[in-house]
Amino acid sequence: MDYRSLGRTGLMVSPLCIGTFNFTQPTPEDLAGADPAEVEALHRLILASLDDDQAVETISIPLAGKSSIADFMVIASGRSTRQVASMAMKLAEKIKAEFGRSVRIEGLPTADWVLIDANDVIVHLFRPEVRSFYNLERMWAFGDAPTPPASPADRNP
Repeated sequence: MDYRSLGRTGLMVSPLCIGTFNFTQPTPEDLAGADPAEVEALHRLILASLDDDQAVETISIPLAGKSSIADFMVIASGRSTRQVASMAMKLAEKIKAEFGRSVRIEGLPTADWVLIDANDVIVHLFRPEVRSFYNLERMWAFGDAPTPPASPADRNP
């Protein structure tokens, strides 16, 4: 079998799990921080892509000045694991095509919770039940993020 290393994490993953994406260590340019206009363009591309793919309850939490991990965190839900996986793959392809950079993806094989690390924007894609369980909006709110959506199970007593 042909296994490839995910340089930054040191994990070994089968190419069948990760598709055709090239996982690389961050470059010095990645670590130095991007141009604010490029960060905003990336953020807009992500929000537009999720809207095109009919993501549910998309929110964006600004992290600039609050955390050094990214400038924005985007959280959205898909109606099924298939939709979550499809949104993640399309988003990675659009970022690669528009900005020429590969993203790091975690959680794609099960697609209950997929994390996409695009350096300046972190994207979390969930199934609704998983999203309400982990409640990332509350954890990262800093007092100014919206409350998380109620899952379908919470609405029916």
